[in-house]
Amino acid sequence: MSEKHTRPADIERTSMAMIEEELTARGIVLESGTEAVVKRVIHATADFDYAETLRFTTEAAERGVEAFQRGEVLVTDTNMACSGVSRPALDKLGGEVRCFMAEAFIAAAAKERGTTRAAVSMEEALRRYPSGVLAVGNAPTALLKIAELLEKGARPSLVIGVPVGFVNVVESKERLLAACQEYGVPAIVALGRKGGSNVAAAVCNALLYMAGGTLDPVRRGW
Repeated sequence: MSEKHTRPADIERTSMAMIEEELTARGIVLESGTEAVVKRVIHATADFDYAETLRFTTEAAERGVEAFQRGEVLVTDTNMACSGVSRPALDKLGGEVRCFMAEAFIAAAAKERGTTRAAVSMEEALRRYPSGVLAVGNAPTALLKIAELLEKGARPSLVIGVPVGFVNVVESKERLLAACQEYGVPAIVALGRKGGSNVAAAVCNALLYMAGGTLDPVRRGW
């Protein structure tokens, strides 16, 4: 093992170069505005399917970057995704990340109404932060609730819809994407069954690094 591959910055740079080489070998050319997001998701998952399944509404990545540069609050549907978001990148931009899933009042409301905590969490997120960024990596019910709220006039700055699983996963992503396109809300969606909290965090981190000019890991102090 070469010493040049033991430092974090060198490891990331080499990984990104390998990803670029494999994309080229597969004949895949990424759009400049979305390239950094797709590559970071592949970096987090080692899954090149995301080069085909990640969908972006018009200028979604750009609008996400602008939202983070404004300091919009990011709300995730899991504490795992929340933990995976880069705090230094957020701090640099004066941002904040929240997750309401473990809050007692969320659990109580979900039980009383016969719904999921994820759905209630998205309602709370848009109540507190109507122009915030929503990142969903686990719960299809969160995406269905967001789509419903969009129909009622909610307008977050960006919705990231990348839950993983089987029940209602594909359908919820398709409904969310259609709703975002209809109402002009920027969205980044991973079509199909694949996704997860790590994917949600990876998308967020790519946008944060773009917003802060730190896509190169050396600029993050690594």
